[in-house]
Amino acid sequence: MGEAKCTSEGASGVTGTYIYGIASADHPALPDGMGGIGEPAREVRIVKEGPLAAIVSEAPEDLRPRRRDLLAHQSVLTEAGAGGTVLPMRFGSLAPDEESVAGVLAERLDHYQERLGTLDGKVEYNVKARHDEEAVLHRVMAEDAEVRTVTEANRQMGGGTYEERLRLGELVVAAVQAREAADAVEVQRLLEPSAEAVSTGPESTGWPADVSFLVDRTAAEHFLAAVDKLRTSHAHLEFTVNGPLPPYSFMEPGPSAPAGSPE
Repeated sequence: MGEAKCTSEGASGVTGTYIYGIASADHPALPDGMGGIGEPAREVRIVKEGPLAAIVSEAPEDLRPRRRDLLAHQSVLTEAGAGGTVLPMRFGSLAPDEESVAGVLAERLDHYQERLGTLDGKVEYNVKARHDEEAVLHRVMAEDAEVRTVTEANRQMGGGTYEERLRLGELVVAAVQAREAADAVEVQRLLEPSAEAVSTGPESTGWPADVSFLVDRTAAEHFLAAVDKLRTSHAHLEFTVNGPLPPYSFMEPGPSAPAGSPE
């Protein structure tokens, strides 16, 4: 959350003030007695500093990413988000005390106000896509002339030699990898016109495409329709869509703009 004043940890023995999210100081109040993380649930409260407010609670000593606490974190953000824009903090975001939270709000006032304005009325959809192995092999055979040629040559020779089979395997792996890279670009290209901004996920997650899209709430149906259209046109891909989510991937400025958008 800030320069060494707030940390993001999930280790045993950590105590302090737990931060769920940041909102405007005039954000509608949370329900009385709302519970957050911990067992028993720590009461959620508001720390205000100027035009900003942080949604916080006490942090349990044994804070870890248990299912109950992950769900509680999400529930607080969902409840708060229903009343207006909230900048979501990652699970495990901590500060030593409420004074430190207020200090970071003051220190990063301009940044948080810019993000609140930019993300007002927006939600995040995360789209992951990976290959259906059988379907992509059929596609590779149909599109790659060299793979087809070597496959046919091996067939005519009763399967081919060990070296020829090895060569065919290497050709298929290379063609599938090239197809994965092309599909990742294609998924983003076809969905980004329906989004306000995009943020690509980490590589080597097992998903050739892992992209988060910032979508206006009023355009959510249009975005999901674009995903359904992509499912139909790219039957060799399996899609997983998560959302609407708080815009975690867009907390910091600088996500890439959709193609054709003004700078």
